[in-house]
Amino acid sequence: MIIREYIPEDCFETAELFYNTVHTVNSADYTKEQLNVWAPNKIDLEKWNNIFLEHYSLVALDNNIIIGFGDIDKTGYLDRLYVHREYQKIGVASALCDKLERSVEGKITTHSSITAKSFFEKRGYITIKKQTVTRQGIILINYIMEKSR
Repeated sequence: MIIREYIPEDCFETAELFYNTVHTVNSADYTKEQLNVWAPNKIDLEKWNNIFLEHYSLVALDNNIIIGFGDIDKTGYLDRLYVHREYQKIGVASALCDKLERSVEGKITTHSSITAKSFFEKRGYITIKKQTVTRQGIILINYIMEKSR
């Protein structure tokens, strides 16, 4: 596995990985309606790319295929962390998260899905608040989590 910084040419592949991961890995914890509003089949690729370019963003590759990605902003907000469904639980998320966390000073905050909550807990994050988010009239549950260093 190679981890490198995101480049604009990664945009489509990361968006595709995001959609597929949410709709498979997270399907045990969220309904089909929730998955559809969380990860719609049409993502605004320009907006998606711009957020990656504004943040410190990484991709993990195996044989030149993106198997995971993540990004963090300068304030320590860990925005996205997703791993291909066929590469779960082998250290991809941990490797990405290690590098993302080291890139900022102070505490780190994330909005974790139900599915990812235990991953973040194992990394020393604590739950600050369970919250509901409404997207297109559909309610999603996630957790505001923080890691102090």
